[in-house]
Amino acid sequence: MTGIREKMWLIIAVFLVLCLITGIIFFSIRLSRLQPAEITLDDMQQPNVSGDISISGAVARPGIYTTRAGDTLTALVSAAGVSDNADIARLSVYVPGKGELARPQKVDLNRAETWLLQALPGIGEGRARLIVDYRTRNGPFRSIDDLLKIGGFGKSTVDKIRDYATVED
Repeated sequence: MTGIREKMWLIIAVFLVLCLITGIIFFSIRLSRLQPAEITLDDMQQPNVSGDISISGAVARPGIYTTRAGDTLTALVSAAGVSDNADIARLSVYVPGKGELARPQKVDLNRAETWLLQALPGIGEGRARLIVDYRTRNGPFRSIDDLLKIGGFGKSTVDKIRDYATVED
């Protein structure tokens, strides 16, 4: 009986070895059919932005900034100095079409410092100080026509700056 048992164990061992070899051959053939996938990422060409960009709104230094190669939106906004009350989640970028007239930058009467207010037509250092003093005492302007409440401002002066000034909350 021991001879039969030994033969049975030998047959089982051979069968298992054959199954193992067959499995290895099967998987190696299957793996050789799989070719590695080549993944290529298209290099998105960065737009060649050059020229001037106007930054306004809730920034410390609104104005026109000259762009240089490699400038990012973050760098440009940082250069303008983001105000504490700025909502950076809602930035607005406007790119005009070719031949489209650029929108003029407007000076915000509620945020501009005296040096910037002096850039408005008919506004010198004295009137700029009057604007800043008025908004400090009375709060923000609700409209450009509120300038008429300041002594020394007439309708003609307000009409001259109407296209160049704005009042934002």
